[in-house]
Amino acid sequence: MILGFAQQYPPDECERRLPDVAAARALLGERCAALDALFAQHRAALGGLVHNGPGQALLARSEDATVLAYARLALRHGRLGHDLHPYHNEGHALDLCGERLARLIAGVGVAALDLAGWCSLLLFGACHDLRQREAPAAIDGVGANERASWEECARILAACGFDPEREASLFIALELAIAGSTFDARPLPSQGALNAADLVHSGGALAARLEQVLDQRRAHWRSDPRIGAALPVALIAADLDTANVAEPFARFAEGGEALCREREMLAGRSLDEAASALPVLTFLGEGQCRFFFDLHRFNSPAGIATFGAGKAANAPRLKALNMGLRARIALEGPPRSGAQVLDAYRLTVEEVGGA
Repeated sequence: MILGFAQQYPPDECERRLPDVAAARALLGERCAALDALFAQHRAALGGLVHNGPGQALLARSEDATVLAYARLALRHGRLGHDLHPYHNEGHALDLCGERLARLIAGVGVAALDLAGWCSLLLFGACHDLRQREAPAAIDGVGANERASWEECARILAACGFDPEREASLFIALELAIAGSTFDARPLPSQGALNAADLVHSGGALAARLEQVLDQRRAHWRSDPRIGAALPVALIAADLDTANVAEPFARFAEGGEALCREREMLAGRSLDEAASALPVLTFLGEGQCRFFFDLHRFNSPAGIATFGAGKAANAPRLKALNMGLRARIALEGPPRSGAQVLDAYRLTVEEVGGA
């Protein structure tokens, strides 16, 4: 495809178990209702963009692919399988495909993108975190999980009737968006390789540097209008992914806890053990502030317009949370476990308050 990575992530057991939309809907059962409700909401909001047969067919295929990706994520890393990731699961996909995308459509207006662009964002929400267990191996800044997720995403598109030539703009936008959702994987001082949860607290989103990646991997990309049209969609996608910074504060804090739990799980540390105390405190304290204030940036005008005010409102609350957590820990003495730090964190969130 556009970035030219060698194919190296074949289908796994989850993908073989759910080869198509019928199998996905059979697995999800009543859970399909939430997806169908958000599809109906988006169809109403997109209005005139879905006025003809081709437009209706494109959106229908996009909805099918979203269902298939959502089911695979729920089975592989979510609540329908045996490897639950506290943050990178089907709930995160539902947030992006549902509420955040709806906020974006309302915030910038339906005319901001064509139908393929909006479908690309819907599919990005469902597909960008499909794989979370690949061995770390970044190439030109693009992480292994992201490359594996894109390969599976392309297979999902094929299974749902998409054609890479006829719908090239959608394929290119998705490839760049999933690549751009990689966070800088360079280790922090004195740390080894970072896992998917760690990456949120390391470098910024690769989306801001996609042009440099394209310079390295596709020298004459600027002469391809399809890539030029896809880049803005990829930047918006990165903003959707990190718009947790603009969630109501209690929800943002819950997301921080979920990421922390996932990090400790992937590191093989029990939250009840003393070994988790300092990593959890660091992650929820200075790590969360570093992500919010130093590393996170909205990459698109649409992201700033839709989510910028929410992030600004959360900034003083996060500072208060960090100061309050440090004060509570200082008063109680060195924590004996990560679980104790999490208890202190939740109590401090309640004290800080704020919607």
